[in-house]
Amino acid sequence: MPSQLVCRPERGFPVAALRVSGTLDQVTGDALQQAVRLRLADQPTLLLLDVAGLRIGDPFGLSALSASVCEAHEWPDVPVMLCGADSRTVEMISAAPDCAGLGFADDFEAALAEARAETVPPRIRVRMRPVPDACRQVRHLVTQACTAWNRADVTATATLIATELVANVVRHARTTMEFTVRPLHGDRIGMTVRDRSRRMPKPAESGLSDAGGRGLRLVRDLTDAWGVLPVSDGKVVWTRMRADTP
Repeated sequence: MPSQLVCRPERGFPVAALRVSGTLDQVTGDALQQAVRLRLADQPTLLLLDVAGLRIGDPFGLSALSASVCEAHEWPDVPVMLCGADSRTVEMISAAPDCAGLGFADDFEAALAEARAETVPPRIRVRMRPVPDACRQVRHLVTQACTAWNRADVTATATLIATELVANVVRHARTTMEFTVRPLHGDRIGMTVRDRSRRMPKPAESGLSDAGGRGLRLVRDLTDAWGVLPVSDGKVVWTRMRADTP
């Protein structure tokens, strides 16, 4: 009989929570990664995994878990905590070097209540249509955010990056989008655009007459890191500005 894995989300920002039960192995590992990516796409402050009903079936299951942890750490800089794991599961995970960033908690409900009681970091999110005026809207939004967070010194660079992110959706994805800007650790600023297209973007050389300028090549050059998080209903293009951005 094929192994099964059930990932049931618990609603409520800013904490993302998944109740995971069944067997995690080579067959079900992709289901875990897809479920985690959907939770990460909302850019939570913490990802809680209730694994009281989870069994690690084979090393491939641990690989799926470690890949999810790495994605959460890379972007959107979210700590991951396992709740309710039995001693065998804890032992297996603790022995996997790629899972070193995981935290553990005995009780899922208690960990969830504690996390939701903490102060929510600021962020600004807006939903926009794929029209040229969206670029003007996002420049105004980012300018306001930088002023509010006392980062007026990075306004010019931040608005340039934001414009290119949004212009890429207008030109290529052509779907509604959600733009988010928020302060990150170490005086960085994070910006993301989530759209409804599975087409993966990539930096490319562009001519002087191309609309939107230098596109994602410019984003790559002006950020500390950037990437694409594929989700079942589209993708999230994410960026982190360097702390020393002029």
